[in-house]
Amino acid sequence: MSGIDSWSNRRVLVTGAGGFIGSHVVERLVEAGAQVRALVRYNSRNDHGWLETLDAAIVSETEVYPGDLANPEAVAAAATDRQTVLHLGALIPIPYSYRHPREFVTANVEGTLNVLEAARRHSIERVVHTSTSEVYGTPQTVPIAETHPLHPQSPYAATKVAADQLALSYHRSFGLPVVVARPFNTFGPRQSARAVIPTILSQALAGDRVELGATHPTRDFVYVQDTVFGLLRCGEVSGIEGEVINLGTGKEISIGELATRIIALADVDPELVFSSPERLRPETSEVERLLADPSRARRLLGWSAQTDFDDGLRQTLDWLRGAIEYYKPSIYNV
Repeated sequence: MSGIDSWSNRRVLVTGAGGFIGSHVVERLVEAGAQVRALVRYNSRNDHGWLETLDAAIVSETEVYPGDLANPEAVAAAATDRQTVLHLGALIPIPYSYRHPREFVTANVEGTLNVLEAARRHSIERVVHTSTSEVYGTPQTVPIAETHPLHPQSPYAATKVAADQLALSYHRSFGLPVVVARPFNTFGPRQSARAVIPTILSQALAGDRVELGATHPTRDFVYVQDTVFGLLRCGEVSGIEGEVINLGTGKEISIGELATRIIALADVDPELVFSSPERLRPETSEVERLLADPSRARRLLGWSAQTDFDDGLRQTLDWLRGAIEYYKPSIYNV
């Protein structure tokens, strides 16, 4: 897995650092001895997202840099004197993208353009651009290899396709050392309740009712620490510039089976409400199946997911039991 020595004293910019995966990336990099600058979106509360919950020793070693990905000057300043950029900043809630797609273009496409321009002007040694398995849509063939056609079925996915292609074009046009990492369904502590696993867990722990949308789609779930290791490998392995690399387990589980397994682990007995209108996607937009072909990651990165799925669920459950106050019931309908 990721070599600690390769990150020691390395000057790294992490965008989206206050988010779910980004905060775990910051945590792991600081532990590895990197000099981490964490770009977080400014707000009047001076709130740094999930970075606020990290151990004080980690926070003290992190340079928090407030700014907006949509502001090219802010991104350029954040990238000054960095060697590596791990670009995780994005607007991601798929249901919200149906309502306000323009915000996703601004954050995900223009924001990525700003990161790429800053990296080009500052001669960054490696940019890891974080994509998503949603770009594949309902697959034509499984398991899904990186060569599978891109078929976005939501405005969110479409903006990620655009951002991916921008990143790859900067490699082809300007020689920018870009790697596109494409995680499948990452889960774990600190994930938004809009995602399916914390949605089920938080509803089950908070009350006697769990509302689900479609239960037949399948997903390839990757525990967050495995995703983090994959991203770091994308940032440190030589000779992989211009590659697109799936980060998945090669295993799938249906949402219905997932709900049953989570409820059993949580040892609760809530009412299950299926096909809740608030949880359903618009017609034809539901991605029916996501199952990764992880062979390229094994070959190029020496990476494979190491966390047993049930162990990951237990760790997520244990964390969430002590953090249920972060999850507002109203968020389930967003």
